[in-house]
Amino acid sequence: MASTNKQSLLDRVFAAKSLTESRALYDEWASTYDSDMTLHDFTAPRMVAEAVARGLKLNHISDKPLTDLKIVDAGCGTGLVGIELAKLGAKDIVGLDISEGMLNVAQKIGVYGDLKVTDLTKRLDANDGTYDALTCCGTFTHGHLGPEPLGEFVRVVKTGGVVVATVLDSHWMEKGFESEIGRLAEEGKVEVVEKDSHDYRKDAGGGRVLVLRKV
Repeated sequence: MASTNKQSLLDRVFAAKSLTESRALYDEWASTYDSDMTLHDFTAPRMVAEAVARGLKLNHISDKPLTDLKIVDAGCGTGLVGIELAKLGAKDIVGLDISEGMLNVAQKIGVYGDLKVTDLTKRLDANDGTYDALTCCGTFTHGHLGPEPLGEFVRVVKTGGVVVATVLDSHWMEKGFESEIGRLAEEGKVEVVEKDSHDYRKDAGGGRVLVLRKV
């Protein structure tokens, strides 16, 4: 029954037509989201955290390479990426999400220094160059974000810092991510470090793990 409910919720989330609808669906899903993702071997959060270390060229220095870094987790949900970042030493993590229900779950895991209800389609409440890294896992997908926020995400990371995001493969093509990323690179704002496809959800494939380094 859990899997059936999960599939129904996922389908409804993908089909959401408004911010209000999306927020309500995630509030509804919050209590079972983690267990549902476990059933489907959702490995994207770990892949994103590891990509932060690679993108910052810290992955070989120790088993806690993210210690002393300031990281913002955009679309943090229940905190699955935060957990993986913390495993790699991160202690200063801010979580942003549209769903208060999801943030309430994330609060309980104790890895975020701050959690804020945030509309990621708007300007973020942060100065230029505030963070060493921004992560965004599972939010560039159907019914969610197109590529438009990428420039804003780059704005809030430091020069030499990274934006690490997953992008559903079909969404990448449909919404023109390649074009937007190319524009940011041509304007001298980012270096594209990685954009390879990975299978990170059992029976459903996955998408790109995108790593952009601010220049």
